Formats: sequence, structure tokens, C-alpha cells
Amino acid sequence: MKIALVGKGGSGKTTLAALFARHLAGGGAPLLAIDADINQHLAAALGAAEDEAVLLPALGDHLTEIKEYLRGSNPRISSAAAMVKTTPPGPGSRLLSITGANPIYDALVREVGGIRLAVTGPFATEDLGVACYHSKVGAVELLLNHLVDGPGEYVVVDMTAGADSFASGLFTRFDATFLVCEPTLRSVGVYRQYVGYARDFGVRVHVVGNKVDDESDVDFLREHVGGDLLTWVGRSAYMKAAERGRPRPLSALESANRDALDTMRKAVDACRKEWATYTRQAVEFHLRNATAWANDKVGEDLADQVDPDFVLGPETLVH
Repeated sequence: MKIALVGKGGSGKTTLAALFARHLAGGGAPLLAIDADINQHLAAALGAAEDEAVLLPALGDHLTEIKEYLRGSNPRISSAAAMVKTTPPGPGSRLLSITGANPIYDALVREVGGIRLAVTGPFATEDLGVACYHSKVGAVELLLNHLVDGPGEYVVVDMTAGADSFASGLFTRFDATFLVCEPTLRSVGVYRQYVGYARDFGVRVHVVGNKVDDESDVDFLREHVGGDLLTWVGRSAYMKAAERGRPRPLSALESANRDALDTMRKAVDACRKEWATYTRQAVEFHLRNATAWANDKVGEDLADQVDPDFVLGPETLVH
């Protein structure tokens, strides 16, 4: 299952992403975590020291190598330069699994706090005024478009804050989307904006309340998000330490908050894997981007990159 955590900046999204990843991995599940947030705090939330976090290799700095590897021998893709963030796989493309060895993982995935982590990379000084962060996040979209995750395997992605992920089809690349929501009007405003876009594409959003003090906070969330409220996490010394970059052993987490993580996992495991829909949406957004800007940028009709008979899925993955 591919899992996104989204929400307003400062909602505790990254802390909860790290905690949920540790919860899944603690149960023995094969897992890959990806930091796709411009603020790049997931490594610290997993326990990395600041000097360690800044040395992690960035996906956004190796986009050409990523494209070249994923392109493989796909005859519909003329070159790595012709690949854009939405380019879907086809016959001859190199596909990824969660645990399988490949040059991308070797170069760009590191273990942090017991979790295999890839990071998009920060918005650097040289990018100011001349680059868009979505070009860096495009590496994540390419990886997810080419990733075949099997039963009991998970990808946890800490997404950009708010509705930034709607700049492309990235928001459709997940089986489960958790929107972390504080009991505040600003936070539920982000919820309304997000679901307003997501539901047009059949994306189900589960709301996870955070920084909940008492029943009045739960009542507030229920009033504003209704049945989308899946569970909630209360304020605690454990969460405060985690938000300060000092994660404690999971055994120290309060029982009510452990129950919330279990509820999230059950929601993920109850999702149906629909590879045909996943592929169709990838193609849809690729064609949209091709018409809007990518054809002009690349100098080719990128609709030709689409193989109409190809459907991503376990049978297409060759180990």
C-alpha cells in the first residue's frame, strides 16, 4: 500500500508520518519512507541528528539518473530528457519493488532510525527565483508511477503541506491518504480544500485528528469533517518529544495513541488495490501535463509515451 500524510503546515503531519512508519516497520512489514515535504523534517522526526540529516542524498539532485534507470528499454521513450514527472511505465520500463535491489535504492535510500528513507531534498539557495519545488517532487511521482508494492508492503510519504500536491497527479498515487488535522478553523479549512479536489478523482481521505486535548476537540473535528474522522492522537509527553526530534521507543507511546496507529493501519489494510485505476489516472495526468506544458518543453508529443495496453501490477514486475 502507498500511503500519503498531508495537512496544514505545523499540524504535526511529519511527526505522525514518522510515528506511523515506525509502527508499521515495528510489526515487521517491508517499508519505504519518502520525505516529499519542502521542509524536509522527516529524517529528524525519525531520530537523525541535524548533521546526519543534511548529508542524506536527495532524489531531486539525481533526477536524470532516476529517469535513465526507469526508462530501461522502453521504445516509446526516446531519451531520459524526454521523460517528465508524469511519464508512465510501459513494456521495457524498469519497475521497482519495495525491497528489491536496484541502483536508485543503492544510491539514494538510507536507513534512519531503523527506517529505509529517501528524501526529495531541500529547496536550495540556488533554486530561489529560478526553480519550482514541484520539479524536485517530480522524482517522487516518477518513483511511485514505477513502483509495484506487494501484499503487506508499505510506502509512507510525508507530503507537501496543504494542497500543493495538486500541481500534478501526485495526489492520486496513493491507496490511502491521511489528512492530519488540528481542532482549529485553519486546519479544517485545509481539509475542505483538499477533499474538494481529491473526491473528484475518487481519492478517499481519512482525517486523523492531532493535538487533541479533550472531548471538545473531538466534537469540533466531528462537526467539521463528519464521517471522515478516522481517529485522533492526543497531546502527550511522547508526542512532544517526537516533535522536538527526540523519538522514544514505541513501547513508551500511550495506549490510546497506539490504538490510533492500529486504526490507521487497519484502514490501510482494508483498501482495495486497483491497478487498472492507478494506471488510468497516471495516463490521464500525463496527457494533461503533456498538453499544458511538457510537449513544448521536450519538443515531442508525449502522448506517444503511453502504451494503451499496459497496466501496472504484480505480473509486470520482473525480479
